[in-house]
Amino acid sequence: MGVVAWIVFGAVAGWVANVVVGGRARQRQGCLVSVLVGVVGAALGGLLHKWVTGHEKTFEFDFPSLGVAALGAVVLLLILRLVQAAGRGRTGNRQ
Repeated sequence: MGVVAWIVFGAVAGWVANVVVGGRARQRQGCLVSVLVGVVGAALGGLLHKWVTGHEKTFEFDFPSLGVAALGAVVLLLILRLVQAAGRGRTGNRQ
């Protein structure tokens, strides 16, 4: 997949992950953040796919690849939200 395709694919996967994780009260994120979350999420999704199935995932521009990338991006966003909440909890206890 070319660089432009990775950017488009990452943007779509990042947007899907933001919709899934945030629901109606989701945080707005910029296009660059969506692309980064999507691309890093695709790598994480590929690792998760290999760990679960034992087979390496080759990313094509198709729905199964988008699903794996979006799943990885959802996991990434959930981890980031947990880290942010833990950081707010620690600083909120100091008075």
